[in-house]
Amino acid sequence: MLSREELDHNVECIRKQIEKFVSFEGENGAIIVNNADWLLDLKFIDFVREIGSLFSVNKMLTAECYKQRLETGLTFFEMSYMLMQSYDFLHLYNEYGCKLQIGGNDQWSNIIGGVELIRKIGKDDSFGLTFKLLTTKEGKKMGKTEKGALWLSPVKTSPYEFYQYWRNVEDSSVENVFKMLTFMPMDKIKELCSYQDERINKAKKILAFEITKLVHGEDEANKAQEASNALFAGQGSIENMPTVKLESMNISIIDAILATQIAPSKGQARTLISQGGITLNDEKITDINYMLSNKDFTDGYAILKKGKKVFYKLEKEPT
Repeated sequence: MLSREELDHNVECIRKQIEKFVSFEGENGAIIVNNADWLLDLKFIDFVREIGSLFSVNKMLTAECYKQRLETGLTFFEMSYMLMQSYDFLHLYNEYGCKLQIGGNDQWSNIIGGVELIRKIGKDDSFGLTFKLLTTKEGKKMGKTEKGALWLSPVKTSPYEFYQYWRNVEDSSVENVFKMLTFMPMDKIKELCSYQDERINKAKKILAFEITKLVHGEDEANKAQEASNALFAGQGSIENMPTVKLESMNISIIDAILATQIAPSKGQARTLISQGGITLNDEKITDINYMLSNKDFTDGYAILKKGKKVFYKLEKEPT
């Protein structure tokens, strides 16, 4: 479990990202609170007697989120999640007059649980609103990268990596992503996405730029686009591509891969090399014992690549 300090730090990081989209200033400014402030002090017996008694297990098990888990095993912790989220809504209703909870449509059951909890205490002016999730054609949530979640924070996911994620979405998802995540006119979206051949790549470039501009600003979007053009179109600047500083140029290829986090372990790094998935300066690396040296940094940097789309610039750490 995270410490109080870590929780507070996370809340502050979230606030900095939200400030790009909503205002915290003025009488009607947004507020951000940490549910640890009221959940951590709950007493179990009191909670299950006062809140748990208002929930029907039979009704809870009809929720889609629970029905799916019954086949593989539903833990008590998972079962309790609806109660905790519902209690959050009740607390926000009582303390801040919050009457509407918004979330993805996968949260429908939990949101309705909160609405019904508030109504059971005699209030009838709470509501829930859900919206469609952004998914792949297989129905999986979009937003996962090879290294984990796609973060809004530039510290967690660089603007270049953020741009590249959207640049590489599957062809069939381009129009839907445009509609859900940009403010581009619908007729323009239809025009851009009307092609089923290589011309869809033009739409992807515009999509990646527009979303990156919304989240990171136009300057960072331009830098990400330039870096992408330099790598994939032979034009533009590589100055803004993801860069890793190395203490020494004399480093094993395995350690270089780990430094970039292209692979999380030495075992997976070896597998990538043995499968032909790693190149250094456009030369495929087949020797798992390969050692980088000054000759690999003739231009002051080396380009480490995984597959066709993951690039890192390696540079010597200034002394």
